[in-house]
Amino acid sequence: MKYVLTGEAQGTTYQVIYYALDSIVTKKQVDSLLIKIDSSLSLYKPYSLINRFNQSDSGMPVDHHFLTVLEKSLLTFKETNGIFDVTVQPLVQAWGFGVKKINKLPDSSTISKLKHCIGSNLLQVSGTKVVKKKSCVKVDMNGIGQGYSVDIIADLLDQKGITNYMVELGGEIKVRGRKQPNNEKMRIGIETPGADEFERRVMQKVIVIEEGAITTSGNYRRYYETQGKKISHLIDPRTGYPVENELISITVYAKDAMTADAYDNALMVMGLKEAMHFIEERKELAAHFIYKAENGAIRDTMSRQFYQFVQQ
Repeated sequence: MKYVLTGEAQGTTYQVIYYALDSIVTKKQVDSLLIKIDSSLSLYKPYSLINRFNQSDSGMPVDHHFLTVLEKSLLTFKETNGIFDVTVQPLVQAWGFGVKKINKLPDSSTISKLKHCIGSNLLQVSGTKVVKKKSCVKVDMNGIGQGYSVDIIADLLDQKGITNYMVELGGEIKVRGRKQPNNEKMRIGIETPGADEFERRVMQKVIVIEEGAITTSGNYRRYYETQGKKISHLIDPRTGYPVENELISITVYAKDAMTADAYDNALMVMGLKEAMHFIEERKELAAHFIYKAENGAIRDTMSRQFYQFVQQ
């Protein structure tokens, strides 16, 4: 039997499709898991652990969700030489992508001041406590939290003995097994913008995977315009400014969604050449890139490992 669970969470929607003899995983169970994760990691819940941590002067004890995501974030920070950085929160807020509305864009002196509070090396894990080395350090786990949520739902399905499923939350996906009873492989569409990178998306490639996760990061997903300029939600923590390069979107494959989700943002910041080199050096990752060529045309390319997933 095919079971489909749908709902809303984390400012977006989710869909869980699984094949089993009975409805052994319910919407109530999935919602309960997502509420627990939000209570830990959501900047939009005033009572959340992450908000209490951000308001603290020197850090505090945290729960399993917070610790798991933070430890992965610190590892990715090292792997990407500081490009993926959860302490980017003050900059995200300053550029108008945080919880609070802003009246004006930050000037260079504001950016310079905020950068003193940025850097995952200003965080230290000591048992179940996370310590801040500066009181102004604040974290934002939006760049990795949805991938983690997908993995947690998938873990629930695994624990219940379900071996054929697809979990999707906000476009981040984890797959195991095949569609039943026909034993068909699961297919996922990759969207790409039209002639302008910020225009409506159209489907471009169909990929097939039997196990693993696919996540996407794109400049066309979240941005705003001011004074004729498009401001991307992707902030480079090294400069303090929104990213401006040829990349439009990146779709990343990894064994788990948290890993794919962490790297898709970092790769967007790197730019095409550096991102491709980074991916090709890591056998456990694969990626598809959509970018703007020098002549203005929209092009795509992919790492060698990614070709195996593309349906011809």
